[in-house]
Amino acid sequence: MRKEGSTGSPAWMATYADMVTLLLCFFILLFTFSEIDAKKFQAVMQSFQGSLGVLDSGKTIEDSDYITEAMLEELTTNEQVEWEDFRKLQEIVENYLDENGLASDILVLLESRGLILRFHDNILFDSGRAELKSRPMEILKDLAGFLDGEEFQNKHIRVEGHTDTDPLRVTSKYETNWELSVARASNVVRFLIEDAGVTPERFSAAGYGEYRPLAANDTIENKAINRRVDVVILRSELLDFRP
Repeated sequence: MRKEGSTGSPAWMATYADMVTLLLCFFILLFTFSEIDAKKFQAVMQSFQGSLGVLDSGKTIEDSDYITEAMLEELTTNEQVEWEDFRKLQEIVENYLDENGLASDILVLLESRGLILRFHDNILFDSGRAELKSRPMEILKDLAGFLDGEEFQNKHIRVEGHTDTDPLRVTSKYETNWELSVARASNVVRFLIEDAGVTPERFSAAGYGEYRPLAANDTIENKAINRRVDVVILRSELLDFRP
């Protein structure tokens, strides 16, 4: 029984507080010794944004959820082989981007619909325009060489254009962001076919305008994230629509 007039916490509280403090110090040390890959972290976050609905007006991006190990275990043998090929290509392209200082401009994402090469719009185009800049032409040629590897010669490639919500200037040749996004995707496809020599039957182009954002169009930074071109190497099972 506690004596009347006694004050303070029970004796065990001091031991408990010491233990919690030691645990906190332990986890702080673990964190300081760890190394965060900013590029991969951004890729994962963008995938989660799409799959969890953290988008403008609560919309999600179709077929854009991040692939997990649990999902891989449910695949057939052929599908697992396909994913291993995607992973190898992802590593090859990431090494190429790192060596050429392009990792901040182009992301490589492995998602449920396939492998995605995500270009920030400013590396490919000037603002409000759909003509390819000269610098990315060599980059696209190099990437086309990877896409023509034996494992991927039968893969369909969909190029997708996306914009933010800002209206185009009056002087623009395009009336809407939708038209601009289609023109950008089409010009990338045309270059890969005519200049990089990729088989045209493998391609399709799509423009989504401002309607498939990765982030809310409420800041300059978020709008920059949404302005992009995705080169999507589709999984084989997603090609049932082909004649």
